[in-house]
Amino acid sequence: MATHNDLGHLGEALATEYLIKQDYTILDKNWRYLKAEIDIIALKNNVLTIIEVKTRSTDFFGNPEEFITKSKIKLLINAADAYVQKRNLDLEVRFDIIAIVKNKHETKIEHIKEAFLAFE
Repeated sequence: MATHNDLGHLGEALATEYLIKQDYTILDKNWRYLKAEIDIIALKNNVLTIIEVKTRSTDFFGNPEEFITKSKIKLLINAADAYVQKRNLDLEVRFDIIAIVKNKHETKIEHIKEAFLAFE
């Protein structure tokens, strides 16, 4: 497995651990719909949170969240809509990003709530 895949899996594990400590209930991880994959789907205070995890070993080229494209956002919105419909949920939906910089010297986790809106 490539190193970047290892880092991505580690980032998702760190994000999951972080969310659980913040009293989120993890409903699904790596949920797929067509071409989209939602990294983490969690619930807290009756809000369904769709979470994209971005992990980098350095922020030299930019913060991890800056690497989420408009096309990725569209895919996430469509996947979230399918998830809500498939499970017949009637909840507020929020899109968050967990940006992680992880290397041998540091681990920084930033939780960006309401990172984008479904109608953008």
